Amino acid sequence: MEKTEILSHVDHTQLKAFATWEDIRKLCDEAVSLHTASVCVPPCYIKRIRDNYPQLDICTVVGFPLGYSVTEAKLAEVKQALLDGADEIDMVVNITDVKNHDYDAVETEICALREATGSKILKVIIETCYLTEEEKIRLCEIVTRAGADYIKTSTGFGTAGATLEDIRLFKEHIGPGVKMKAAGGIRTREAMEAYLAEGCDRIGSSSAANI
Repeated sequence: MEKTEILSHVDHTQLKAFATWEDIRKLCDEAVSLHTASVCVPPCYIKRIRDNYPQLDICTVVGFPLGYSVTEAKLAEVKQALLDGADEIDMVVNITDVKNHDYDAVETEICALREATGSKILKVIIETCYLTEEEKIRLCEIVTRAGADYIKTSTGFGTAGATLEDIRLFKEHIGPGVKMKAAGGIRTREAMEAYLAEGCDRIGSSSAANI
């Protein structure tokens, strides 16, 4: 697989709590040079990036990384992110609702954020490291019904990141309109190629410049 093709699927990511503007500017300069799909950044940097890098697609996170913010708070985050210039939203599901098997609440929340994002891209992070296979399957079905654009494996802040096994499970249970994003621990060209070969459309990684 050509390097340019790999990079066109990468959300070039910097989500560390201590990321400075210099870190973010470096990320954005790399994204421009490498033609990555987007930069994935903390919400507080969206407006500054939009003002300085109008050509970039900006992805940001909502309810990150734990997911247990109330829906109203997540909606407020989405609204502000879009006002500041975000193009894509990566939301974390309420994992406590998942573990309580309150799947109606999970679906209601994703639907609310789907409506709020409108024509912008919505990705749903389900944090696979905390879930059983049954819970992962139920979330594939919920993400499909709610009309999200992507199901995403991980925040990168959990106890483990993406696995090829989870991507294969997703493929069996998501609807035809849902794409897949793998994130968490994907640091080499070989790993990126493997996830793309399994059908991922996006890869979240901070290592795009290293491949």
